[in-house]
Formats: sequence, C-alpha cells, structure tokens
Amino acid sequence: GKRRIVIPCLEHFKEEYEKVSKLYMNNKIRTTRYTLLNFLPRNLYEQFHRVANLYFLFLVVLNWIPLVEAFQKEITMLPLIGVLTIIAVKDGLEDYSRYKTDKRINNLVTKVYSR
Repeated sequence: GKRRIVIPCLEHFKEEYEKVSKLYMNNKIRTTRYTLLNFLPRNLYEQFHRVANLYFLFLVVLNWIPLVEAFQKEITMLPLIGVLTIIAVKDGLEDYSRYKTDKRINNLVTKVYSR
C-alpha cells in the first residue's frame, strides 16, 4: 500500500491552517499534573490529603496555643516544612521529566496511512 508522511507547511497556508485548526481539538499528549502557576497550591492540596501531613499540621497549630505549647513553635514546624519541601521537589522533578517526554512525543514526525 501507499504511505505518506504529512508535514504541515505553515508558511504558505497560515491563514487557512488557523481557520481549520480552530474547528478541531488539539491532539497533543499532556501527562503533566502541574503548570508553573498552579504548582504550589495544587501540590500543597495533594500533600495535605495525606494523614501524616495533617497530623503534623495539627501539632503545629496545637503548639501555637499558649496553654498547650510543648516546645518552641519553630521546632514543631521543622518536620512538616522538611517533609513538604522534599515531596514538592520530588513531585516537581517527576512532573518535569513527564513534560520532557510529552514534548519529545509531540514533536515526532507522524506517518499517516491512507487507504
């Protein structure tokens, strides 16, 4: 059978391409969870769904009450901040590697087979 490789030539048909491309959905692959704007709030939202992180947050909040204060307020915050930072860095690196893989896949030359 015949086969052909489709490579869009946007220089000559830019206006026509823009009209036609608005009619159809984009077929780019996107497996990343975060963008630069939503990384911090979304990551914190996901981390505080873990029971251990909620427990440490509860200890921090409880330690700010003068009657219950067991240690210095700053010392209680260190484990929580440490865990949140380490997990955020890990999630950020994983998401960046997904972004690089998506970019590589989306820029592959496509072969279109026709009947």
